Amino acid sequence: MSIEPGTYRLGPENATLSVRTGRRGAAAKAGHDLLIEVSAWGATVQTGADPQATVLELTADASSLRVREGSGGMQSLGEDEKENIEQTINDEVLKGLEIVFRSRSVESAGDGKLNVKGDLELAGGINPIEFEMSVEDDGHVTASAVVKQTEWGMKPYSALFGTLKVADEVEVFDDGRLTPV
Repeated sequence: MSIEPGTYRLGPENATLSVRTGRRGAAAKAGHDLLIEVSAWGATVQTGADPQATVLELTADASSLRVREGSGGMQSLGEDEKENIEQTINDEVLKGLEIVFRSRSVESAGDGKLNVKGDLELAGGINPIEFEMSVEDDGHVTASAVVKQTEWGMKPYSALFGTLKVADEVEVFDDGRLTPV
């Protein structure tokens, strides 16, 4: 990472924060793999000359998750179904609680990649999580983490008497450009 030391911001105006879900169970072909975008969030990245001086903080409004795409399934996902999924995520899965991440350590992995370790507060639980983040010289940043819902006390959504389930592990990813504060 060779961007100038300083404080940078990421948010919906310069980045995309998304969640990708999968499906499991005997009736999995009836469901959809979802691409969900977080529409209200913000992150601050404070960098130093040494990657270990880097601090990342992110907050997201759990009620701002919007279903952008549903792939697979027996039929296409309509607007009413998307709205029902969004309400279920907010009311039953995330319970409207703010999502917060704070880094504890950031280490260089070479080639502009960073190993980030920190604590994720999600659905009322706080657990450690680690992921890789890539920062290019022009400030383009990508990151991806796998969140296992049950580790935060969340019960993955199920329907059809449990024969259709959202996979326990969901992928959270970010793609954007750091903007100096």
